[in-house]
This record gives sequence, structure tokens and C-alpha cells, in this order.
Amino acid sequence: MKILGIESASMVASVAVVTDDVLTAEYTVNFKKTHSQTLLPMIDEVARMLELDLHTLDAVAVSGGPGSFTGLRIGSATAKGIGLALELPLIHVPTLDAMAYQIFGTQALICPIMDARRGQVYTGLYEFEEQFKVIVPSRAMAVTELAEELNERGQRVIFLGDGIPVYREILEAGLTVPYSFAPAQMNRERAASVAALGAVYFKNGQTETAQDHRPDYLRKAQAERELEEARRQGKTAELAAGHSVGTGNSQ
Repeated sequence: MKILGIESASMVASVAVVTDDVLTAEYTVNFKKTHSQTLLPMIDEVARMLELDLHTLDAVAVSGGPGSFTGLRIGSATAKGIGLALELPLIHVPTLDAMAYQIFGTQALICPIMDARRGQVYTGLYEFEEQFKVIVPSRAMAVTELAEELNERGQRVIFLGDGIPVYREILEAGLTVPYSFAPAQMNRERAASVAALGAVYFKNGQTETAQDHRPDYLRKAQAERELEEARRQGKTAELAAGHSVGTGNSQ
């Protein structure tokens, strides 16, 4: 079984191939370059190094969100294009699930955090001592609320993700439970994890067609939120103006 994994939900661009539960290749770059410039050349390079005929793939696993709207769209389009061209099924792997899947053999709660801006993170809670368990699925929430919830649970926590450098001080100030931060080799998104967890899903029949695949953004893009806010303010102004006209004194 050969699974191609694609990760593009954050600044990280990563592709990997897992063959019969063995990671046979991974190409990961965490740098300020547009994923549209990197993903396809990275896939081509991995295929060349492995002498891999993409037609021999069984499926394409793609990091399905949450994360960067642009990054997710590019990763989704890349996976859909390969799936359609080669008639392969796609495997939607939640980004946070794949991140947590990197940390195995611990009794601690695994808590990936991705910076969602404005004091919020995309996060979930997981356990992976023997069996991988989703305790709380992907969601967006305030960092302070996350710290309070973790304190209430009372378990040791392992954090990973690009939210750590942004919110580390807030977490350190608010947490009363034991915690640690994952080291460099497992503290960011990786296509190897997407492909490995995707292989598990594939065995369980959890696939979708390329036509059906859609990223899970969890919340609307900032531009959409700003447009809705502007419309709400405009309606409020119109109502206020109408009220003023309706209640004015006639001479």
C-alpha cells in the first residue's frame, strides 16, 4: 500500500510517501514561500528519488484543516488534481489529528495549537499511549479558555504547533497542570504524519472522491468576517438614521 501525504495548512510545505507502514520519503520546508511554488516540485522530486510511478499509489492523503485558508486551498487543489488525473481516492486527514499522531507512547494529553490570530488557536485534545484517541476534535478557541480547560482536566499536557512561540507566555502564566513543549522534530506539521494516519483511515475505508473533497476551515476567512461586520455596521447606521427621521419633530 502506497499513500502520498500532502501538508500545507500552515507555513510548512511537506510531502511524503508511506509504503506498507514504512516512511519511504519525506520532503519538508518551513519557509516563507507560496505553497503553489513548492508542492508540485516537491512531489516531482520525491517521485524521482524513489523512482515512483504515481499511478502505483493507492490514495492521496491531504491535510484537511483547519489552518491557513490559502494553504489549505492550494493543498486541496493539488490533491484533487492528482486524484482526478490518476483516478485515486483522497483521504481527508484533519490537520490537528495528524499533528497529534506524531507523539506516541505517552500518558499525557497531546494538545496541538495553531495560531488562529486575535488571541485564539485552532486546537484539539488527543491521547496516544497505545491507541490513537481523539478526546476533543478540532475547534477554534481563546488561549486563556484552553488553559482553564486543561487545568480542570488535571492531566499532564504536551504542546506542539506554531501557536507555541506566539502564546507560550500566556500558557505558562495560566497553567497549573504539568506541561511540556515538543522538540523540533515533532513540533510542526509533517506530511509523514498525514500519510501515516491516512494509511490507517484507508484501511478502515475512510476515503472520498477527489470531486467531494473540501477543506475544513472551521471559521470564515478574515476578509469574509470583515465584510459581514461592515454590512452589520451599515445596517445599524441605516436603522439609526431611519429612527432619527421617524422621530424628528415636524415644524
